[in-house]
Amino acid sequence: MTNLKSFGERIASREPDRQTAKIHIRIALVNRFNALGSAEIERVA
Repeated sequence: MTNLKSFGERIASREPDRQTAKIHIRIALVNRFNALGSAEIERVA
């Protein structure tokens, strides 16, 4: 959750629907960055 702060501390929208949309976008971005940065583990026998 600390990664969300890098996208801005607060949400500027006053409408609840827009706030929800912005939060979903931020979460999707964080998930995408985490997927790109995670290492693939291969078993070496």
